[in-house]
This record gives sequence, C-alpha cells and structure tokens, in this order.
Amino acid sequence: MENQTVDINVDVGEGVGNEASLMPYIASCNIACGGHAGDYDTMKTVVKLAKQNQVKIGAHPSFPDKENFGRQPMDMSCAALFTSIKSQIDDLIHVLNEEHVLLHHIKPHGALYNIAAVDEKIAKVIIEVMKSITLPIKLYVPYKSVIEDLALKNGINITYEAFADRNYNNDLTLVSRSENHAVIEDPNQVFEHVFRMVSEQKVKTIHGTENDMKADTFCVHGDNPKAIDLIKNLNEKLTLKGIKIR
Repeated sequence: MENQTVDINVDVGEGVGNEASLMPYIASCNIACGGHAGDYDTMKTVVKLAKQNQVKIGAHPSFPDKENFGRQPMDMSCAALFTSIKSQIDDLIHVLNEEHVLLHHIKPHGALYNIAAVDEKIAKVIIEVMKSITLPIKLYVPYKSVIEDLALKNGINITYEAFADRNYNNDLTLVSRSENHAVIEDPNQVFEHVFRMVSEQKVKTIHGTENDMKADTFCVHGDNPKAIDLIKNLNEKLTLKGIKIR
C-alpha cells in the first residue's frame, strides 16, 4: 500500500487532558468549543499543542448541552441552533487568530453529528453555518449520509470520516452507545477495523456483513479510556503497512 495516506483525527479539549500524549500520533484534531465541553483556556491549550505538533485543527461544535456531553438530541429552533453552532466556531477562530493558525475543518459532535447524518433539517443548519464562514474549510461527514448529499449540492468541500473505535449498523449508522459493543477498546480490533476500510473500502458491521465504506479520515474518541494505546497502535501498524499518516 505504498504511497497511500490516511488522516487520523481525535476529538480533544473535552476535559480528559490527554492531548499532549495523543498529538504525536494524529494528523488532525477536533477541538470542543463550548457546546458540550471546552472554554477559552482549554481551546488555547489544545491549539498550542496542535500547532507544536503540526496537527490540523478543526472545530467540534455540539448541541449546547454540557450536562449530557452533547450526546442527547435537543429540541431547538433552526435559528437558535445556527446561532449556537456559529458562536462556538467563532470562539475557536478567535483563539486560532491569536495563535496565527488557520481553521482546517468543521466536525459536529455527538448527537448533532449523528442526527445530521439522517435528518435534512438539522443537516441544513450545519450547511448554512458552513456557507456563512468565508474561510476555505472542509466539513467532516459520514459516507452515504444526508449531510454529505447536502454539502455536495452546496459546493461544500467534504472529507469522508469513519470511526476507528465505534461499531457500525448495516445502514452505516453508529451502534448506539446504549448497546453492547458500541465502542471498540481492543487495539488490534481497532486496527483491523480501520485497515479493512482503508484496503478494501469495506466495513464489517455489528451483524457480520461487509458493507461499502469510503473514508479519508478515521476518528478515535479522545475520551475513550484506551485512546492513547489505540491511537499509538493504529499509527504504528498502519505505518508498517506502508500507509502514511498525514
């Protein structure tokens, strides 16, 4: 698999405090910007670490719900959701400007990400936020999703994302965290999961079938208890296969 490259990304700035250990092994990061976690100080700290490690920086906006870590749907008007998402991104851009670093991408968090994959109304809000930002940034989206279709129709530059540490249903949605085996915590299983998607463009679902999957970036959740081991192992094994992380 010579000359093949992939991006490994991690959700960071979420209060875990493991960013310094993660940064050497990843290519991009998604920084919580106040919706589900994070504030000015955490953003500043993580931006500096990313800058030092030459890691691309993305905003990780969420439903404004720190109590539930952004993992529960919220009943909000489209206008209120637009304002919240835009404000979160602007807060991170303010920090990036202070550090003279550019914003690379947007990746919604948690319930916002999952709902936008299947719900046109929510997806449209995110697309409108993207259109309101003058910077040439990318949107991380799941393959065969509603938000992917809308982004392409609106000329938004997308990057296909898959999850290294999460199992999939047959319809390519993520297995709910309320279910057993939703999260993959074994480093070897994470590598096999990702390598299949990279080498075969297939994902093995929780039901044992292999479905088509396209992905350019693979996420490991920073709050996974084994995040550091998972990412280090994934980086090392992909590199041994001749796949560059960048």
